[in-house]
Amino acid sequence: MKHSIIASCFGLLAAGLLAAQEGPTFTFNIGAGFTQPTGNTGRNLDDGWNIRGGAGLNFTGYLGAMLDLGYDHLGINGTTLANIGVPGGDVQIFSATIDPVVHLNPHGHVDVYLTGGGGLFHWYQEFTQPSVAIVPGFNPFFGFYSAAVPVNQILGSYSVNRPGFDVGAGVAFGTRRHGKIFAEARYDHIYMMNSHADYIPVTFGYRW
Repeated sequence: MKHSIIASCFGLLAAGLLAAQEGPTFTFNIGAGFTQPTGNTGRNLDDGWNIRGGAGLNFTGYLGAMLDLGYDHLGINGTTLANIGVPGGDVQIFSATIDPVVHLNPHGHVDVYLTGGGGLFHWYQEFTQPSVAIVPGFNPFFGFYSAAVPVNQILGSYSVNRPGFDVGAGVAFGTRRHGKIFAEARYDHIYMMNSHADYIPVTFGYRW
């Protein structure tokens, strides 16, 4: 009887360890790439670039959830600037979304995954014109002096926080133990006050 109890205890302990190994594991990713505006957004903005990073948990090998942070920078195109009557401008978008992730082949060397979710988007736009700023300089022989450097003067700016969603897919190459290199494309949609903004960030990076 005593030996049976001890064996049962060891069995329960082993089962607990195995269950712990199958529990949630931490994951993160970081990457950068290019951003393509679409629809009406594409008629007003030029292509841009993006930086992205995220962290979350893999609940199983096939299912996880991520908190994704993104930054997209897009220029305002020449036709739009001419219609507004300003020489320059750009749009910057900061995003924070919660995204479930479904892995189709998590234990293979090539994993295709699907993702999508929603969150908060911070839209910041500014109109600029070239200008000159006077800055101090120093030379060991001539001493202190003033120099003119080119800068962009902000003529006007506007920012707003709006809800939105994203949906996308990616492919990752590598091993689970050493992380994977990934390529991913998403469709981002922001609900603006009287319209919407749409763009596709394509990102390349590293996922653990």
